Amino acid sequence: MSHEKQFLHYTMRGAVVATAFLLSGCGSDDLSDLQAYVAEVLSRKGGTIDPLPEIKPYERYLYQSGEADVRDPFEPFFEMKRGANLERNVSDAQIKYIEEIETHNPEELENFELDGLRMVGTLQNSADFWGVVLDQEGTVHRVKIGNYMGKNFGRIINIAEDKIEVREIIGDGQGSWEERAASLALLGEEE
Repeated sequence: MSHEKQFLHYTMRGAVVATAFLLSGCGSDDLSDLQAYVAEVLSRKGGTIDPLPEIKPYERYLYQSGEADVRDPFEPFFEMKRGANLERNVSDAQIKYIEEIETHNPEELENFELDGLRMVGTLQNSADFWGVVLDQEGTVHRVKIGNYMGKNFGRIINIAEDKIEVREIIGDGQGSWEERAASLALLGEEE
């Protein structure tokens, strides 16, 4: 055996013996300090637990809609006869709005309020001019005239370098619709 191998062999053997001596010192049978601590903890007086709060019994309420002067919650506040507003709803403009609302394909930007969208630029090639819009989630969208955006059926009617003009269809709450002009200004040029 070479000199280096002998040295390594004796060194390893010495390390094993030293480790065995160190570990044998950790195996003491004297647990008196642990037993004393456990006895002290068990001898302490326990704390008091607050009683559970009183639970009030639920009193159910039975709604009686058949009584006099009591409003039925399923009836509208103002009674409107079916034909009372018919003339107003039949106008050509109303029919046009209703058809547009019912027939257009919903687009992704209609999931956002118009005031939550921001115009961030424009794109142009030889034939098309697009607006670039940033939504509230940080997604960038490319839009063109005729696309819809906003929750009020906003249709893009014009795209300029500094703004996108939108025509929204707003309900009046009584079954009629009207147009409202809105626009998105280029981000940084808003007043």
